[in-house]
Amino acid sequence: MDRYLYNPIKMDLSKKMVILTGPRQVGKTYLAKELMKEFRNAQYLNYDHYDDARIIHNQTWSLDADLLILDEIHKMKDWKRFVKGIYDTRPAGQSILITGSARLDTFRQTGESLAGRYFPYRLHPLSVREVRNSVSPREALSLLNRLGGFPEPFLSGSDSEAARWRNQYYTDLIREDILEFSRIHEIKAIRLLVEMLRERVGSPLSYTSIAGDLQIAPNTVRKYVDILESLCIIFLVRPFHANIARAILKEPKAYFFDSGYVKGDEGLKLENTCAVCLLKHAQYLQDTAGEDISLCYVRTRDGREVDFALRKENRITTLIEVKLTENRPTPGLLYFNGRIPDAAAFQLVQNLRQEESIKGVSVVAAGRWLSTLDA
Repeated sequence: MDRYLYNPIKMDLSKKMVILTGPRQVGKTYLAKELMKEFRNAQYLNYDHYDDARIIHNQTWSLDADLLILDEIHKMKDWKRFVKGIYDTRPAGQSILITGSARLDTFRQTGESLAGRYFPYRLHPLSVREVRNSVSPREALSLLNRLGGFPEPFLSGSDSEAARWRNQYYTDLIREDILEFSRIHEIKAIRLLVEMLRERVGSPLSYTSIAGDLQIAPNTVRKYVDILESLCIIFLVRPFHANIARAILKEPKAYFFDSGYVKGDEGLKLENTCAVCLLKHAQYLQDTAGEDISLCYVRTRDGREVDFALRKENRITTLIEVKLTENRPTPGLLYFNGRIPDAAAFQLVQNLRQEESIKGVSVVAAGRWLSTLDA
């Protein structure tokens, strides 16, 4: 199965270097090796491999490599200066693809500048859109809720295999990646925070409340949440505000990249899956078309709320409410639909017998609607 970023990356490799990031085991290496087939003499080097690391340090890869793939290169000291040097002195016609875990995206923001030399891409888990040619949208949504969208557990189709994969995945994340961001004595608190967030998907986060439960300072909770976000374990959806700085200060909602890891009923997992699909859609348009689009939610001080909204150029364009069975538009969706001009309003329902329009709100089958997104 060709991943959704295959063609955009293939086209951009002829223009600039491409830096591909994303969660662990989301399929970055698989995608890179599939792209190798488009080249006559591609070479793949993984910095985690001893022999490959030696080749990278000595720069003794094939001189006529028309595609050079450097995986996990961010683990090398002064990696950006190194990459800048090989890009600026590369042979004519050589393409360069840099791949790595979520931490690469974090480190890319500091140190030696690579400005003007690369296109960034973020690879996401599978979505309803990406698997729509294999299963029906409704079945795809049900599988994503149950197994999550990471390729290995999803393609296994097995709850037990998915559970085994998930146990190992999160053990490795905590043992290896989180330890690089924090100290050993903090790991227990971070583990407890992850367990709490699994049950609080879709609810505005009160750092003060969580701090009280964990018996740590609110700023420490913020730090731990930042770590989990940087490692693509969770992502935050913030409330819309015309003043972006004020929106950042408001309480965000947390979702997991892996819907199968969410603790809760089917409705909670459905909301998480929709969040993953919507974020993937927004970031795909950012990365491939440079669009100013982002995912947020809307809420008033008196508690009226809509689960998600798509913001484009600081204006709400789409309101999205998610329900398992309820086909009557929620009061919050009706309220905002009447007050945000030109915004399209949708209620996504997983178990829906018939699509209809009610008071300007399109009540649609969640799987079918998600299958129409751009990624």
